[in-house]
Amino acid sequence: MKVYPFNDCVTQASKFMEDGFEVHQQWNCQHCLIKQTMEEPNAFFTRGTCENCGKETDIRLRGCNYMLIAGRRR
Repeated sequence: MKVYPFNDCVTQASKFMEDGFEVHQQWNCQHCLIKQTMEEPNAFFTRGTCENCGKETDIRLRGCNYMLIAGRRR
């Protein structure tokens, strides 16, 4: 998955969140490279623990992306 600078993702995703869409942060584990999706909608985290290897990634440093669920509005 392509990742982008953390602040750029937050800025773009915030526009969708303001319009009522459900957004989930995505990131790649820096250790095992498996794509991760945060369970909590409409929130961005600077660190994440990989569900595969259990190690922590600095998402602010490594970058992220997001998944927009267009059919779901708050």
